[in-house]
Amino acid sequence: MSARYIIGIDLGTTHCALAYARLPEEGADARLTPSPEVMAAPQLVAQGTLEARPLLPSFMYIPHESEGPQALPWDAERRFAVGEHARARGVDAPARLISSAKSWLSHAGIDRRGSTLPLGAPEDIEKISPVEASWRYLEHLTEAWDHLFAKDDPALALAKQEIVITVPASFDAAARDLTVEAASAAGFEDLTLLEEPQAAVYAWIDAAGEAWRKHLHPGDVLLVIDVGGGTTDFSAIAAVPRDGSLELVRVAVGDHILLGGDNMDLALAHVVKAKLAAEGKELDRWQMTSLTHAARVAKERLLGDPSISEAPIAIAGRGSKLLGAAIRTELTRDEITRTLVDGFFPEVPSSARPATRARAGLTQLGLPYAQDPAITRHLAAFLGRQAGATSKLPGFAPQGEANAEPGRAPLLLHPTAVLFNGGVMKSAALRERLVATLGAWLEQDGAPRPRVLPSDDLDLAVARGAAAYGLARRGRGLRIRGGTARAYYVGIEGAVPAVPGLEPPITALCLAPFGMEEGTEATLPPQEFGVVVGEPVRFRFFSSSVRRDDQAGTELEDWKPGELEELSPIEVTLPAEGRREGDMVPVQLRASVTEVGTLLLEAIPREAQKPNERWRIELSVRAEA
Repeated sequence: MSARYIIGIDLGTTHCALAYARLPEEGADARLTPSPEVMAAPQLVAQGTLEARPLLPSFMYIPHESEGPQALPWDAERRFAVGEHARARGVDAPARLISSAKSWLSHAGIDRRGSTLPLGAPEDIEKISPVEASWRYLEHLTEAWDHLFAKDDPALALAKQEIVITVPASFDAAARDLTVEAASAAGFEDLTLLEEPQAAVYAWIDAAGEAWRKHLHPGDVLLVIDVGGGTTDFSAIAAVPRDGSLELVRVAVGDHILLGGDNMDLALAHVVKAKLAAEGKELDRWQMTSLTHAARVAKERLLGDPSISEAPIAIAGRGSKLLGAAIRTELTRDEITRTLVDGFFPEVPSSARPATRARAGLTQLGLPYAQDPAITRHLAAFLGRQAGATSKLPGFAPQGEANAEPGRAPLLLHPTAVLFNGGVMKSAALRERLVATLGAWLEQDGAPRPRVLPSDDLDLAVARGAAAYGLARRGRGLRIRGGTARAYYVGIEGAVPAVPGLEPPITALCLAPFGMEEGTEATLPPQEFGVVVGEPVRFRFFSSSVRRDDQAGTELEDWKPGELEELSPIEVTLPAEGRREGDMVPVQLRASVTEVGTLLLEAIPREAQKPNERWRIELSVRAEA
């Protein structure tokens, strides 16, 4: 049976949210398409207390058996909790709490299907993988939806609807694939992935209605600044006149930056720890973890309510769970402002770049956070690297060049409008610092200061935008065009004699140029390559967000630092099909991007052993437009 709803899901680091829109009847007036609504998800907010809330915190708590079932209306014997109650338990029992699963999902340095979370928990606590944790969040949303909407009509079950899940624009292919894997475990079949910054734009367009055209004009460059719980994402979208109307084209996506609210919570915890140390109170590892969760709660209170000047913090004392033995202090608004504004959004010149340092040979297992916490430096690097992002865009005449010196190439990409997204950006102080810093950079580069587009609920915008995008795919709204967010390459190993201590040279062959649309095939040169069959081999893939002029078939023997990023290799054994194991088979290559956003590399043998013989390697490059 065909879907009746478009479902948009924000699978966030800190919160999850679900928005939905009923699909209009065939032939219905497009002007009457309703805006997406947000589902209030039933969840435990305390032991034995159930409430429906629009945000489902992305936390999973594994209780001690003495705590009994974590009963839900659809499962009275549930042995774990997801949502608000799980998050609250993190202050008292941090060893039993799973958080930041989305960040772990993007961590290539661990087995993301392995049972690793909660990290460092005692042996008596069952551990699960980041994929399973993500599945549990999606499972809870599915069960909540079915409880509310599908009790009397199985056709309304969530798994039978058209579903859009958002991911960071900077998620690599492996993290996207693992997101799809978690969704499949939750029973989703009709699934599409959408970049979170684009979802924020779809939500803004939906909220503005036709008035959005008064805010964006031909030649505008919209910078989306998305700072969430785990990642910082930058995207640039150009407003291009085409055939008498205005088209939005995503022209640039930033690198994957593991920097967000989690880092800020940890920084605030260290501020509080220093205060406690001055009072002679030292904390152990688990108390520090508990303090980090408590600092997050205090931060959200202070940023959400400008009328309060401080928020209390209490964590359990060593060896006691008695409330009377708790360690108590507070976090003040001044401490938050000083730590977050000056620490994460310092005023820096446009030439500033993120600092790097040599890593220690041995480190504790943990998330690969960005080495430099200054989001303004990461933004400067993005705008500098993408300075020419619109230079070859057909029909685009930039608005932000009126004061530029004739003949001088801009040092930065010049955004004329800014749209904020992500829970961190709810703080007016942080938005003001970013706008002031960005404005100063642009004025120095001969461009006007950008205007800020109005945005409402930053916590729910991504889910709403995902549902709005699902409607736009069906002709019920404006589409953002863009194709692949990067150019993609496969590594070709050189056939040279072995030399001690030297690896064979690698040539990067461009398979999919920047902006290649879904459902299209790239024309590759006719030269032959060799593939090894019948034994395990590794395919090395690369991507680039800056090499915009490379065409399919371009071969790179050398590239500058930062131009190409190597992706996780794909290890396979290609079937021999009547050949000997280890044979080198001459092939020609063919590349295409499928309708669902997968880069399909096909190796076609010169002498086929059966009709239409070919070997296929798939790499997810989903970057919805």
